[in-house]
Amino acid sequence: MNPIPTKDQIRQWIAEHPDLTGKRDIAKAFGIKGDARIDLKRLLKELEAEGVVERTARRFRAPGALPPVSVLLVLAPDAAGDLFARPLELGPEVEDVPRILILPQKGDPALGAGERILARLAPVAAADHAYEARLIRRLGANPLKVLGVFRLGAEGGRIVPIDKGQDKEWRVAADQSLGAKDGELVEAEAVGNRKLGLPQARITARIGDPTGPKAVSLIAIHQHGIPDQFPDAVIAEADRAQPATLKGREDLRDIPLVTIDPVDARDRDDAVFAEHDREPGNPGGFVIWVAIADVAFYVRPGSALDREARRRGNSTYFPDRVVPMLPDVLSGDLCSLHEHVDRACLAVRMRIDGEGRKISHRFVRGLMRSAGSLHYAQVQAAIDGSPDPVTEPLLDPVLKPLYAAYEALKKARAARQPLDLDLPERKIVLDEDGKVLSIAFRDRFDAHRLIEEYMILANVAAAEELIRLKRPLLFRVHEEPSPLKLDALREVAEASGFTLAKGQVLKTSHLNRLLAQAEGSEFDELINISTLRSMTQAYYHPENFGHFGLALRNYAHFTSPIRRYSDLIVHRALIAGHGWGDDGLSAWDVENLEETGKLISDTERRSMMAERDTTDRYLAAFLADRVGAEFAGRISGVQRFGLFVKLDETGADGLIPIRAVGREFFHFDEASQTLTGSDTGQVLGIGQRVLVRLAEATPVTGGLTLDLLEVEGRSLPAGGGRGGRGKAPQRRAGAAKAKAAAVKRKVVRKRR
Repeated sequence: MNPIPTKDQIRQWIAEHPDLTGKRDIAKAFGIKGDARIDLKRLLKELEAEGVVERTARRFRAPGALPPVSVLLVLAPDAAGDLFARPLELGPEVEDVPRILILPQKGDPALGAGERILARLAPVAAADHAYEARLIRRLGANPLKVLGVFRLGAEGGRIVPIDKGQDKEWRVAADQSLGAKDGELVEAEAVGNRKLGLPQARITARIGDPTGPKAVSLIAIHQHGIPDQFPDAVIAEADRAQPATLKGREDLRDIPLVTIDPVDARDRDDAVFAEHDREPGNPGGFVIWVAIADVAFYVRPGSALDREARRRGNSTYFPDRVVPMLPDVLSGDLCSLHEHVDRACLAVRMRIDGEGRKISHRFVRGLMRSAGSLHYAQVQAAIDGSPDPVTEPLLDPVLKPLYAAYEALKKARAARQPLDLDLPERKIVLDEDGKVLSIAFRDRFDAHRLIEEYMILANVAAAEELIRLKRPLLFRVHEEPSPLKLDALREVAEASGFTLAKGQVLKTSHLNRLLAQAEGSEFDELINISTLRSMTQAYYHPENFGHFGLALRNYAHFTSPIRRYSDLIVHRALIAGHGWGDDGLSAWDVENLEETGKLISDTERRSMMAERDTTDRYLAAFLADRVGAEFAGRISGVQRFGLFVKLDETGADGLIPIRAVGREFFHFDEASQTLTGSDTGQVLGIGQRVLVRLAEATPVTGGLTLDLLEVEGRSLPAGGGRGGRGKAPQRRAGAAKAKAAAVKRKVVRKRR
């Protein structure tokens, strides 16, 4: 049960939600149920008695005044052509209603009588009206969205939603179908007020073939239940936001902080700067600044923005779109550290020695001005001797010191020995219509690693600072692998000719030695993938269990509050711990910290699954016209029902069904992750090189079906068909099979 809100929280809610101010609305907003409603009723009566709110038609409002943002009903123009409006928070039974004049601005749409709008109000002392209103948006501009398949009918048609959890259909009038054809995937918005029958919708976009490229990410969004529509109250709250001033902040605008992001970055929430430490006691040391967007200033605890951000947990990124955690007015503007504009930030100044070890840190709430919005390749080119007009003036004073400090941080990293996986990231390039142009692996520069090390250092500082302040927070937890997963990794390593130490406390350095053994060999990718699969899933928790993968005892996410709610919690904890304002971690935040950690850990996994499914669908669409083509790859997984193969060219994963493996029966050994032919003794295991033929590509599911042609450069030996079922292996075929068999015998001996 949620705690009873304070009087101030109730007052703020009533001011921000003029159309939702009934007692039931307030109880729902704060999660108040059962007997707690009695306490809420008592608080509302006290507020009414104190004159803080007044009650009208079962609603509450600030006495004698309308809130600065209100829902209005547009009235018919008067004789002079001026538009006036009535506040909808005052029911139709209220007679003494203040008159509101609508002041249209350049670019505003034409408004008609009867429309509902969200507007910003300002009291005036005019003769014929008490308020002036400026349009924020038509409320119809943020309607319920529907994605589904259009089914043509006699008088228009119906939309069958693709969301599995949505069983109701929507009726579409003939004049609102946008000419959609039967079977097309369409996007629509709800219209009208349904009294009886099916709800009505108006088609706003024809996406076309449900298996087409434009549908890919939309399907993933709906199938995984990712919220992609901001409620009106959230949009209104974001629209009211104003840029922060210097009041209560440290002025950091003279520090030439820069942002370094992907070339297609949608938001910029971190900026960096480094310089040689001038203090005599730290030869070879550096001062590093990391400044992060002050999202907490705009997203206050308990606000509509806060509740929606917590519900989303994080932003979700697709090749063709992003589903943001925060509305664009914040994520793309006020909270984004654009160059040459003042932006609110939380910053940390860190001193490191010549070996990259952090000596001290100091957090501030500041105002910064980015000296440049740069991208990774651009920065790397400048350091490599090819600066452009943007980076040339920044090269000596900013970029070179950044790299010099990074060289020191690399020493500390080498000493710490975090897990050193080498897994290239795929990049999907789309044309304007959403069709895949190419799939390649992203370039990875030292500029990427530099930013990673700076962010890790800042995250460690944030965790250590809050531990020092004895403030609650959400740690980023990554526990060590389970014994079962370690045994599986060990079997794969030994089958590939490598060793993983046993009988000692596991450290990342042990895994790094395994990765180093495989580096440059034919098993390089296999060992990296297998090591990754042995890892546990990282999560958020108020208790500190350490971060195994980074080999760090104290670690919390601080550097991406635009796209991760966890970082916003850490920011609030820092604000509360330093007394920087009233927008720090609230009592409700603290009480529900563990629940919040569970929620956002789940939303993170949800986004990862949606992003992975979308990538698989794009890959399948890209390969759909290459059915019958041959591809080189490597076996990445073995199951009783077949083999998984990762293709070299695109990194796509496909399945070779057991029926397409060979003409004989194959024995599956789970311990060694192998399939062994009963007639030929052919052993198929993880890491083997294969040549396959693409048999089928299904974009709607992202599935690829393959036929096996060659293993390790050799055609499959002919088996005896199904008649050979159950026979002992006749012969061995190469070193890989001998290793797998040895592992199998070893496992059998252990089990006796």
